[in-house]
Amino acid sequence: MKPRTTEIGAKEQNGDVEASNGAIKRRLEQALLVRGSRDFESVEAWESFVQEVLRKANGTRSRRVEEELAAMRPLDVSRLPEFTEEQICVSEWSTIRVKHCAYSVPSRLIGETLRVRVYEDRIEADYAEHLQLRCERLRGRNLRRIDYRHVIWSLVRKPGGFARYVYREEMFPSVVFRRAYDSIQTPHHGVKGDLEYLRILHLAASTLEADVELALCGLLAEGKAISVGAVKAIVTTPTRVELPVLLASPIDLLVYDALLTDRTSFAEVGT
Repeated sequence: MKPRTTEIGAKEQNGDVEASNGAIKRRLEQALLVRGSRDFESVEAWESFVQEVLRKANGTRSRRVEEELAAMRPLDVSRLPEFTEEQICVSEWSTIRVKHCAYSVPSRLIGETLRVRVYEDRIEADYAEHLQLRCERLRGRNLRRIDYRHVIWSLVRKPGGFARYVYREEMFPSVVFRRAYDSIQTPHHGVKGDLEYLRILHLAASTLEADVELALCGLLAEGKAISVGAVKAIVTTPTRVELPVLLASPIDLLVYDALLTDRTSFAEVGT
């Protein structure tokens, strides 16, 4: 067998690997049509489905594979690595770029160098032998996965850059937070309003996002002015829990006399 290279940019000159890749895609498409649904309950279920399609496809080649294996010699090689490793410095905005995509990391790591392992389906970032980030790997270019809890600390210190912040949309965890921001901008337009909202987001990162969101919903529904002080007053106010009143049942010891009577009657019957 003599290999031949293809020309650069000549996509019509598919080699054996490319042709097999297209055949597998067509097999999967046909199997999905027969299945009648493209929904899977988990990633594991999807992988099992793919493996079953490949097993059936390879079953027709079993005889020829056995002939090839009989003629092949054992191959002694080490296991291929499951990941590639990179050394990446954390930017001033508490982010790292991995394979042309941006990921946020805790702000305490700004300026530090992380050891990043890039797997097929996820990435892991370590600093000082401690895991700092593990998340699903993004596929494509210029995508981003930003957690506001990582970057809010630096934004609060520099609120002037929020209006032009490249990851600004990721700073609104839900529609409620966006409505709250718009409401704050009405009386406090510009940097002052940005700072007020960032302090509310900082409160959500420091406490519970669900509690802050519930407080914002209440303020918006009542038409009250939204401020970090108003939200903090609601979030930090202890909620009184009504304890159920338990009534103690009276104890009647005479029921034990009935047990003794029954035992005496049973002994007499036995005699």
